Amino acid sequence: MSTIPDQAPSDVPCVTPESLPDNAVLLDVREAQEFAAGRAPNAVHIPLGQLPEREEELPKERPIVVTCREGERSARATAFLVGQGYWAVNLAGGMLAWHRSNRPLAHDGPGIPWVE
Repeated sequence: MSTIPDQAPSDVPCVTPESLPDNAVLLDVREAQEFAAGRAPNAVHIPLGQLPEREEELPKERPIVVTCREGERSARATAFLVGQGYWAVNLAGGMLAWHRSNRPLAHDGPGIPWVE
């Protein structure tokens, strides 16, 4: 089984929140409390540490856009997925960029969603 790189590679493919592929799966690799506080609607949640054991939950026939808070963890996850044969790209700037772009947020609690 392949492992996730310890550092974010500088050469992973990226997209901005404004240029997401239409049929993409948005994969959020943040921890559970971060995901619960604010996430993209319909995002798939697989924390980075669980990705090697759960990658088979992801489709290989659709693009996967990987996100975290700022883009470092998701760059590592993107490199891992590309190495496993997935069509994956990193969301440049992560959920902070998503939020700054006024994209919708969902959450699990009272109050308003926010990016932790």
